Amino acid sequence: MKQRIDRQLPSDEPCAPFEDVEDAYLEGDRVLVPGTARAALAHRPFRTVYAGAFTSNIGTWMQNVVLGALAYRLTRSAVFVGLVTAAQLGPLLVLSMVGGMLADAVDRKKLLVALTVEQAAFSVVLAAVVAPSHPSKVAILLTVLAIGVGNALYAPAFSAVLPIMVPREDMPGAISLNSVQMNASRVVGPAIGTVLYARFGPSWVFVLNAVSYAAVIAVLLRVPLPRPPASGEQGLHRLVEGVRYARADRLVGRCLLTIFLFSLLSLPFISQMPAIAGESIGINPKSSGYGLLYAAFGAGAVIGALSIGTVFARRDKLAVTRFGFVGFAVLLFVFGLLRAPAPAYPVILVLGAVYFAVITSLSTILQQDLDDAVRGKVMALWIMGFGGIVPFGGLAGGVVIERFGVVALVAVGAVAALGLSVLWFTTDAPAASVTAGGARSGSAGQPPPGDAVLAD
Repeated sequence: MKQRIDRQLPSDEPCAPFEDVEDAYLEGDRVLVPGTARAALAHRPFRTVYAGAFTSNIGTWMQNVVLGALAYRLTRSAVFVGLVTAAQLGPLLVLSMVGGMLADAVDRKKLLVALTVEQAAFSVVLAAVVAPSHPSKVAILLTVLAIGVGNALYAPAFSAVLPIMVPREDMPGAISLNSVQMNASRVVGPAIGTVLYARFGPSWVFVLNAVSYAAVIAVLLRVPLPRPPASGEQGLHRLVEGVRYARADRLVGRCLLTIFLFSLLSLPFISQMPAIAGESIGINPKSSGYGLLYAAFGAGAVIGALSIGTVFARRDKLAVTRFGFVGFAVLLFVFGLLRAPAPAYPVILVLGAVYFAVITSLSTILQQDLDDAVRGKVMALWIMGFGGIVPFGGLAGGVVIERFGVVALVAVGAVAALGLSVLWFTTDAPAASVTAGGARSGSAGQPPPGDAVLAD
């Protein structure tokens, strides 16, 4: 039975808000390990923003999976599927650095709200564009491009805000949970989206996505967002500040190089999932079976991301990254060889788990000791690699599939992943381990050159 302990507050000691008192009471008898997912969820502002982002991302993945299936149904062309993906994600490559500069220079709340409204508005436009039985392919590409521009400016700001809503020692758990909500939405969104697409058509899916943005707007208006510290750079120099930081910090630079190469060479299979499902596995992209395939991939990604904040919370993230690339290579090649639906579901589930365990681990290594003054700019470079490169790899992947087949595509991706594992196996000090609640350090226990460790 809990004992109640009353304490007289000094007259000059401020009284905590009721919500903070409630949180302290609820968590007072729990042992929270720093850096775990549970420790990150103990912070109310993080929980609130996290819930809003999860709701919105469900709508986004409803739209994403239906866009790919619609593009393939209209043309039966893997190249057009790649073009739609390029219009959606291509702006991340071109505009992410601008978004990162804005994230570290202006009021993040106003920026995020404005860009959320822009994406919601163009999702409604997209619903109108695809309403006819034979919609204009050019209009689809242009509207998707407009949504992609908004996302390219939005993503660096949001990526910079979420991790710093918790103390630095709990950042690995926050990063893990952010990956979980991103990928849980891959499970829920496609499951809902494919059912609605088959029953009502694509327009209703895009309208519901527009409505889901309201959750983000409501959260952003409610929660105070931390302002970035001034970096001292002015004008156009801010655009390349993240690049200079990555060049000065060898481990940050290696993380960014890895995500660029991995996205370009190993991830085109994601963009080409409708073509792989339809041509190799025998699953109709406009079917509940395809939705289940995508949901299995997303479920695996959730498991993989969550494992970094739970099972592997105290493990060396460099080791997770090294062996994860090897596992990814093997599973990707096996997936490309499949010719029947039944084994495809468990294989893609495990593939998704390994894939996002690697991504989340790599992101934790990158973000653990980032200087908050340049966090937005460095995360813009990460987003360029993780999102901006993917559509161009996907477009090239469509050409490879049409000329050489699915096996050639996955073989390239598997070999590239093995090469990246070698890169990380040869990473020595000062790129030492990163574990939950601890900073990465060199052999002497000091931050690598270029790091600025800020007090929370």
